[in-house]
Amino acid sequence: MWKRKALKIRTRESLKFNYWRMVAVCFLTAMLTTAYTSSTIFVNQYEPATHTVPEHSDVAAGTSNSVLIADTVEQITDDSASIMDSPLTRAAEIIIDTYTSGKSIFFSALRAANDILTHDFHLSSAFLITGAFLAFFYQFLIANPILVGERRFFLEARNYHRTRISKIFFLYKLRYIYNPVWVMFCRSFFQTLWNLTIAGGIIKYFEYSMIPFILAENPAIERKDAFQLSKQLMRGNKWKMFKLHFSFLGWNILAPLTLGVLDFLFVNPYKTGTDAELYMELRRNYVLSRAPGYEAFNDRLLEQVPSEDELLISKALYDDSEGPYTKISYFEPEQYPVFLYSIQPPARAVRPPRHENKKYGFLSCVFLFFAFSVFGWVLESFIHIIRDGVFLNRSYLTGPWIPLYGVCGLILLIFIQKFAHKPIPAFIAMMAVYSLIEYLMNWLMEYEYDIASADYTGYFLNLNGKTFLGGAIFFAMLGCAFLYYLAPRWDELFQRLPDYLKFSICLLLCLLFATDFLYALTHPELMSELMAPGLFFTKV
Repeated sequence: MWKRKALKIRTRESLKFNYWRMVAVCFLTAMLTTAYTSSTIFVNQYEPATHTVPEHSDVAAGTSNSVLIADTVEQITDDSASIMDSPLTRAAEIIIDTYTSGKSIFFSALRAANDILTHDFHLSSAFLITGAFLAFFYQFLIANPILVGERRFFLEARNYHRTRISKIFFLYKLRYIYNPVWVMFCRSFFQTLWNLTIAGGIIKYFEYSMIPFILAENPAIERKDAFQLSKQLMRGNKWKMFKLHFSFLGWNILAPLTLGVLDFLFVNPYKTGTDAELYMELRRNYVLSRAPGYEAFNDRLLEQVPSEDELLISKALYDDSEGPYTKISYFEPEQYPVFLYSIQPPARAVRPPRHENKKYGFLSCVFLFFAFSVFGWVLESFIHIIRDGVFLNRSYLTGPWIPLYGVCGLILLIFIQKFAHKPIPAFIAMMAVYSLIEYLMNWLMEYEYDIASADYTGYFLNLNGKTFLGGAIFFAMLGCAFLYYLAPRWDELFQRLPDYLKFSICLLLCLLFATDFLYALTHPELMSELMAPGLFFTKV
């Protein structure tokens, strides 16, 4: 038998050792998936009356989910006045916008359907339909593996107090994606069908709740076995788990009053950590009872932390087996020994840990400036194609680059890399750098050319409408990807080229950029269609 109080006490003990890592993991999960949607209110909170969309786009992109639902109802019923005039409308809008995400499959599909109902089928409709399909693939190929990775982090962090934040990507590191994706797809599909019965949806929600934890422990488990084990674990425990979640009701009521800040600073890691403790308690009882299928719980290291001597012996035996980690001393104090995990990645996927103080030469910095600038242009253009159904040149230059990304990227490599071993201070520094540079750039364009390149008025914590908190957070996430992953790998590929070719590429890029920049300065009329280099939330 398990007790709620004991689970919460153990969770609070884990929070003492891993608090900021747990916060960071839940925050990344919230930003990359549709989980914890109520905890990201402060990122994209805005007043609808101040929100505008591109004049040349007749798509309802950028509108809130509540407005999207109202527009769809109006198209279907031809009369939504009675609904929209209801005194409960505003409360319903707040609830919908708080607990839904524009990245969800449902709202992406609804956005495309609403556009087709409103207008004749055209190119932007095709883009929106494509966006709905991409949302579907994103959810099941990226979001769901990240959700499983989040569970893996919390399972390890209970006993391994230096578990890395990057653990949420552990399925990608293992190169073991397809089976977990298939099982999670079936879970979502069956849950959606059961939701149509309302009561059945609630029951199955708790019955399926252990599937992500089971996959986090054993990604190779068969679909039917995962469902069966989750069912067995929750037999007689669904009502208890409901009461466990209900015990967080006070926090859930208080969190929206802080625009979700309390959620990501405390409630989300506390709740998810408690669920991880519950899984381990149920799993332990199931294994001890030798119930059918208990062999699938095959990760004993989640319960029993090996001693240093045991690790050394295991490492020696592992070296003799010529596994993928043979040439890498791959265990650190208070971290899970990945070379003993039941699933081993292919040898080509195993890389030695990268040095956080990696130095970049002059040519490397030049190349990475342009690489990140082009990457930013592609990213923002792609987002507007899918979200707004139109192609927008996101740069005030003619070429496919946004210098803001390149400048921020260089600052990350030259200055912020010093804090790379401390991800949270590095993340905060990236936010500050982006906010400062974006503010100065937008101010300069308005002062010098009388062009309001961006208007974030109405967004939560905006600074004179020239920058705001949400954009800074998203860029900081992108900056982390650049600093820890993209830049080292791009530079690795760049260094494989002969010296003369590296020099020629950098020289050519510099000449093209200088020509483009000078042309823009001598033809200021081209800047009248300037698109702000802000991320995701830009208004025209």
